[in-house]
Amino acid sequence: MIKITDIRVNPGDSAFLLDDGKTAIMYDSGFGFTGYAVADKIKSILGERSLDYIFLTHSHYDHAYGAAYALEYWPDAKVVAGEYAAKIFAKPTAKAVMQDLDSKFAKTCGVDSYEDQIDNLRVDIPVAEGDVVKAGDMEFTVINLPGHTKCSVGYYCKAEKLLLSCETIGVFNGKDDVVPSVLVGYNMALESIDKVLALDTLKVLAPHYGVLNENETKIYLGKAKPTLIETTEKMVEMLKNGCSKEEVAQMFKDKFYHGYIEEVYPIDAMELNIGITVNLIEREFGLGE
Repeated sequence: MIKITDIRVNPGDSAFLLDDGKTAIMYDSGFGFTGYAVADKIKSILGERSLDYIFLTHSHYDHAYGAAYALEYWPDAKVVAGEYAAKIFAKPTAKAVMQDLDSKFAKTCGVDSYEDQIDNLRVDIPVAEGDVVKAGDMEFTVINLPGHTKCSVGYYCKAEKLLLSCETIGVFNGKDDVVPSVLVGYNMALESIDKVLALDTLKVLAPHYGVLNENETKIYLGKAKPTLIETTEKMVEMLKNGCSKEEVAQMFKDKFYHGYIEEVYPIDAMELNIGITVNLIEREFGLGE
């Protein structure tokens, strides 16, 4: 039986701990500026036991940067991420972007300075579609799920019918809908969602949310594709009818940015992502000038 604990410490974080009593896995790791606080939460749970693995879903700073701090505590932990993410982390320019975004958001949270551990960030086990990661008695099959980023992956535990999801599938709103989070490819995302729908899944660990019960899992998996399609069709319709990108972005914000999403998703991050999504849809549907 895998126990899953929410170890987030700041709105916008995405970090959880999976533990079967023998092996401990961190699933995503949150921001850099919260890295030590998240690691402290893990230590309070594990005591003298070690963190054994860090599973990363993609390379964005709010999911991956905290791994660098956990590795200060547990340098022998094995970091698992997609092959493409491993290539991104190897680029000094990519790390500089992560540092900049993390620092800017930290300031909005009242944190003006903190120790930088970006050089600790690494990938020990780069994985691809169909790879199997054995973490003690736990076994996860890797699923490439591009759409949110090119490097997005999910991890599926067949024995538990548990999916460790990623943002390509969408962000659960805590109630009855899924917020699309497609930044690099609409058709990519649809194909990724179809992969997930083909799995026998009873439970999902959803990014920026946590464990979904069986009913919430049905909502999440049932809403992901139609909500993405309907929202994209509305965006395309508005752009074709001469609406500005700002108007399209406002429609998206009005539709999704409230309730739980407003609580956990920083407004600047939401507005940045909406702008990227609108530009993507314009390009992918050939609507640009």
